[in-house]
Amino acid sequence: MQGADTGTSTHSLDGEGLHIGIVQARFNAKLTDALAAACKAELARLGVADKHIELVTVPGALEVPLALQAMAQRDEFDALVALGCIIRGETYHFELVANESGAGVTRVSLDHEIPIANAILTVENEAQAWARAEDKGRDAARVAVEMANLLEDLT
Repeated sequence: MQGADTGTSTHSLDGEGLHIGIVQARFNAKLTDALAAACKAELARLGVADKHIELVTVPGALEVPLALQAMAQRDEFDALVALGCIIRGETYHFELVANESGAGVTRVSLDHEIPIANAILTVENEAQAWARAEDKGRDAARVAVEMANLLEDLT
């Protein structure tokens, strides 16, 4: 593609004026609280006003897509963030929850044409989750802001 911008532009991470919704699963709450704290701190650093950030909690990762859908239907948000933590256990339940929550998040994003940063961790153990929580929370904030700005530019 001739003339395509392959780098990040200076405005892509400008959160000023953006409205961001966050859905946090409470299962593994200490971990998801860390994800949420890092996400909110990074949103603030990027210029998203605290009054323009709405955080709701749901029981677990499988409930995240439904809450995202309800928020998307309100048409008040420039981007959404999904936060959760799924730790592998001894049964097939891990795969079911990981696959279905991920597919649900993607479906909501595409159906409602709204960017959703998916930071639902899928890890083997709690140590892996802790090693990723803060970075993934910050990453989710940056993805939400960048994608909100990109979609604004594209539409």
